[in-house]
Amino acid sequence: MIAMILAAGRGTRMGPLTDTLPKPLLDVRGTPLIERLVGQLADAGFSDVVINIAHLGDLIRRHLGDGGRFGIRIRYSDEGPVGLETGGGILRALPYLTSDPFLVVNGDVYSDYPFARLPRRLAGLAHLVLVDNPPHHPHGDFALEHGMVRDRPPRLTFAGIGVYRAALFGAPRGERFPLAPLLRDAARLGRVTGEHYRGLWTDVGTPERLRQLNQGISS
Repeated sequence: MIAMILAAGRGTRMGPLTDTLPKPLLDVRGTPLIERLVGQLADAGFSDVVINIAHLGDLIRRHLGDGGRFGIRIRYSDEGPVGLETGGGILRALPYLTSDPFLVVNGDVYSDYPFARLPRRLAGLAHLVLVDNPPHHPHGDFALEHGMVRDRPPRLTFAGIGVYRAALFGAPRGERFPLAPLLRDAARLGRVTGEHYRGLWTDVGTPERLRQLNQGISS
């Protein structure tokens, strides 16, 4: 299965930290977020990784190269100076995502989730990893009922880790669009499975959360 890391976001909530550095290259305990993710994927048996880039994307390309030092192949989907959001970024990268299904993980996720346990076959269109709602997102995103993801309360938070089939992106929505509406539509049709992960997970979306991680505090 091919894996994709979403790394094209501007990271505006990080303030001046991302004026000269893309968010996935921010260090957590001495290692850039995206480098840690690439290493985790390699350890889990993924040999082919696609990374979408936009804001300061050449710095990511320069840092990771072709993936040889990790024992994998890395390819880049360049979206230009302005990213295409999550859904548009995946759609643009589909020519590289030749496995069906494929894994997508947000480039600002800091977690010990075991990627090797993700399903290699899907009954529906997507499989999502959900986590307990963090303080900054108390209302969550989706419900999980007997292994099926539902678009209703009570809700858990989408971890930014999902396995998708290309058919999820079949309906034209323009070039730039978010992923969440596609997932909600598929969930309403009963075509999304999921799991509840209770281990380490943080969305490194603000300077405060980055500081907490570097001080050994997880949220």
